[in-house]
Amino acid sequence: MRFFSVCFLLFVSPLLYGQVSGTQLVLLGTGTPNADPERSGPSLAIVVNNMSYVVDCGPGVVRRAAEAKNKGIASLGAAKLKRLFITHLHSDHTAGYPDFIFTPAVLERDGPLEVYGPKGLVTMTDHILAAYKEDIDIRIQGLEHGNPEAYKVNTHEIKEGVIYKDSNLLVKAFKVHHGSWPEAYGYRFETKDKVIVVSGDCTYSENLITNAKGCDILVHEVYSLEGFAKRDKKWQAYHSVFHTSTPQLAEIANKVHPKLLVLTHQLLWGASKESMLNEIKQSYQGKVVYGNDLEVY
Repeated sequence: MRFFSVCFLLFVSPLLYGQVSGTQLVLLGTGTPNADPERSGPSLAIVVNNMSYVVDCGPGVVRRAAEAKNKGIASLGAAKLKRLFITHLHSDHTAGYPDFIFTPAVLERDGPLEVYGPKGLVTMTDHILAAYKEDIDIRIQGLEHGNPEAYKVNTHEIKEGVIYKDSNLLVKAFKVHHGSWPEAYGYRFETKDKVIVVSGDCTYSENLITNAKGCDILVHEVYSLEGFAKRDKKWQAYHSVFHTSTPQLAEIANKVHPKLLVLTHQLLWGASKESMLNEIKQSYQGKVVYGNDLEVY
């Protein structure tokens, strides 16, 4: 009975900071392109053995990570932000990329940033570094005497399959359908005690289902059917091929069978979070939570 109670807490409620020794999922930003002051841009972290692996870098990511660090997750301190995985190059998922490069460098990151993502990432990175060249030169050559290694970015443009492995985890990338983007990826993180799958932005995806089956946690974007009905036809045409509706997500979850489904990048358009959850629960009976910034699972 005691073992059941611990598992129930793990998969239903956000965990208390600093009380878990295994793999942790930290929601750094659950927002969308909408400028919601309560939600930073899309970003999350997988934390294992005091090392962090961040997915996406929407606006506010470094400061949200600092908040998590102040609550007890030391590996999300700015100087320790060294590994980044980008799902696709939409601005709401990458507007915090310069911040992710430069703020930790100023705050004494001791080596280069390793970044993994779709085709186009190298060009984006090169342009960011060129745009900030004067800043970089002054910080390294001036009185700060900045560490040149901290301002380096090793960029890895990926394909499907295993893209990263170390003593803590293995990361697999798989393609998802996100409207007209030629490349958009989801990620599967396999650690010793958990499998966590991150959808990125996408519509219904059989490839995601294949790669997510049996995972412990599925973090998936979603939009409200109630709110969608109020949108004009232009936006309905867009969202129906770029994003996942609540009935579609329920169908996905029924095929994947995650131990916990975490909603993120929630598009409500005037509907309530309770309405969104009810739409999913009409046909999905598993554990599902409405994700918020700085929650930990």
